[in-house]
Amino acid sequence: MNYLWGGMILVGIIYGTITGNLKAVTEAAIDSSKEAVNLCIVMAGVTALWVGMMRIAENTGLLDAMVKKMRPVMKFLFPAIPEDHPANSHIAMNIVANILGLGWAATPAGLKGMEALADLEDERRKGEIAGIIQKQGTASNEMCTFLILNISSLQLIPVNIIAYRSQYGSVNPAAIVGPGIVATTVSTVVAVVFCKVMDRR
Repeated sequence: MNYLWGGMILVGIIYGTITGNLKAVTEAAIDSSKEAVNLCIVMAGVTALWVGMMRIAENTGLLDAMVKKMRPVMKFLFPAIPEDHPANSHIAMNIVANILGLGWAATPAGLKGMEALADLEDERRKGEIAGIIQKQGTASNEMCTFLILNISSLQLIPVNIIAYRSQYGSVNPAAIVGPGIVATTVSTVVAVVFCKVMDRR
C-alpha cells in the first residue's frame, strides 16, 4: 500500500508539473490535509462515544446478556469450539459490536477472538481438545469463518458511514440505514453459506 499511495502521489506531482498545474496540486494537497484533520476529529468523537457506550454496556452486564443470547448462533457458526472456551465470548462480542455498526469498538474483541482461536489450535495440537488439526502457520476453519463474518459484517446501524455522510454535508445522513441493512444481510448470508460449504469440504 505504501508503494501504491507513494506512486499515485508521485504521478500526480509529475503530471501537475508537466501540465503547468503544480500550484493546483499544492493547493489540493493543503486542502486535503485540512479536511483529513477535521474528519479525524469528528470520527475520534464518534469513536469515543460508541466505545464508551460499549464499555457501559459491558460494565452493566448488558453485553454479557447479549452474548449469552447468541450461544445458539455461535454453536451453529462455530460447532467445533467448546462451549466453555474464551474464544466464544470474544467472537460474540465482536459480532454484536459489528451488528450495532461499531466497527472500531469491535476491533479489540476481534483481535482477542483471533488470539483465542490461535490458542485453541495450540491446544488441539497438544491433544488437549479434539478437532481437526491444521499445520503450523495455517488458519483454522474457525479463523477463516470469523474473518469472513467480519468482512461481510451484518450492520443494523452503520454508525461510521452515517458520521462520514454527516461530515460531508449529507441532507439525510441516516438514509443509508435501509440499504445498509439489506446489503449487509445479503453479504452475511452468502458468507455463512460459503463457510458452511467449505467446512464440509
